Amino acid sequence: MFRDRGVEIKTPDQIDRMRAAGLVVGRTLELLRGRTVAGVTTGELDAIAEDHIRSSMATPSFKGYSHPPFPASICASVNDEIVHGIPGDRVLRDGDLLSIDCGAIVDGWHGDAAITVAVGTVTDQALELMDVTENALWHGLAAARLGGRVSDISHGVESYVRSRCGGGGDWGIVEEYVGHGIGSAMHQPPSVPNYGRPGKGVRLTEGLALAVEPMVVAGDPSNVLLDDDWTVATRDGSLAAHFEHTFTLTPRGAWVLTALDGGEQRLTDLGVPYGGH
Repeated sequence: MFRDRGVEIKTPDQIDRMRAAGLVVGRTLELLRGRTVAGVTTGELDAIAEDHIRSSMATPSFKGYSHPPFPASICASVNDEIVHGIPGDRVLRDGDLLSIDCGAIVDGWHGDAAITVAVGTVTDQALELMDVTENALWHGLAAARLGGRVSDISHGVESYVRSRCGGGGDWGIVEEYVGHGIGSAMHQPPSVPNYGRPGKGVRLTEGLALAVEPMVVAGDPSNVLLDDDWTVATRDGSLAAHFEHTFTLTPRGAWVLTALDGGEQRLTDLGVPYGGH
């Protein structure tokens, strides 16, 4: 069912199918986290991901997506690459940061999530960048309430990042690439920016599912599209991190469909009711 502005509202059964897809994504990312070591190639990680997704009776969301067709099952973005990196022959080295974005489809319903992983020993700046970005995601999710607005999430993300500026770094929020609605297609209205004032945009209602995905850089957030027509990198070469979850709201609270525990621990730690089952 679609409401105003093309926003798709799911039934409880459809949300349950999205949870099944989300669990495939979450388990795939945890598998890849353990396999992300110095000496492995991003292409090898992609093969592991595709095998795991398909053996879970799911379909990779990314492979063949859009134009030019994306050629892989994950996005693998290294160091200054912000998002949409194409896996291949690149060998990961000690000190790299790898952002892994993964999507899966179960019975026509999508899940989408991303993590950033440290390869071996990384700098203190890289560790803090990862911490800022992941916590910004959770603060965005924690800001969501039934009856609220999409930009409440945006404001939650931005406010947290700004609160961490100074000291360890002046973090930049990438503005051109944003979160999105998700359901029977991977990308749907509404857009979910990672910045903005609260109280704006589509109303948060039961049955709406969103993918929230802050991308934060350790420098200037301006960026460039590389020659492969997919990979987006920082213009100044600064490090980037990317975290993402798909979530929905129930009358009980937030339910993070791509988190293995539904987000219960992190939401509880932030004082937010957990809405999953």
